[in-house]
Amino acid sequence: MNKESVLIVEDEEKILRLLELELEIEGYQVGKAMDGKEALEAYQSRKWDLILLDVMLPGISGIELLRKIRTKNTITPVILLTAKGSVEDKVSGLDLGANDYITKPFQIEELLARIRAVLRMRPAAPSMEAKIGGWLNTADLKVNVKTREVIRGDSHIELTPKEYDLLLYLLKNKRQVLSRDQILGAVWGYDFQGETNVVDVYIRYVRKKLEHGFETPLIHTVRGVGYVMKEAK
Repeated sequence: MNKESVLIVEDEEKILRLLELELEIEGYQVGKAMDGKEALEAYQSRKWDLILLDVMLPGISGIELLRKIRTKNTITPVILLTAKGSVEDKVSGLDLGANDYITKPFQIEELLARIRAVLRMRPAAPSMEAKIGGWLNTADLKVNVKTREVIRGDSHIELTPKEYDLLLYLLKNKRQVLSRDQILGAVWGYDFQGETNVVDVYIRYVRKKLEHGFETPLIHTVRGVGYVMKEAK
């Protein structure tokens, strides 16, 4: 049975209670908060394996709370609960480092699947690569899998957690052409049902950060297939 702990931050009592019951049935340890201030105190009180965070909260908004969390903690996964059509909140949340989002109203089975997927993608124990220094590289790009540092040339590059996961996957599979479905499954951890351009969007984010000030592109598009990381076309 699961031992992971989940903090639910939701101001609608019925939804909060439903989520609490469903997660407890699944074997998770559950904490809860109904406003931003209470959530911040709960977050600071202990270590959580995952946070379910409603965007629309009284007091401190969900987006502002995420900002506060990510200033000191880029590891703990956060799934946003957003209102239908709130594109700006979704984009802001992903830019600030949210790992995923789900739109209300949602099916509890889908939410549970996303929770499992995000928890599977948490940083694991240090690998052999990390034990021997942790640096992966291609051309003038270096990534330390132990410290999560990203350096190109002499420039340190700041990435959100999901951007880092995407870059690391491409780098570990450099010179291999990866389909969008492969990337989606490996980086987001679940099979998305339906059309999504999330891979293309995040490729664009990472490219912009990696290539700013540099002439040589590292991530290349293979038309009709997907993407590949290599030093030259």
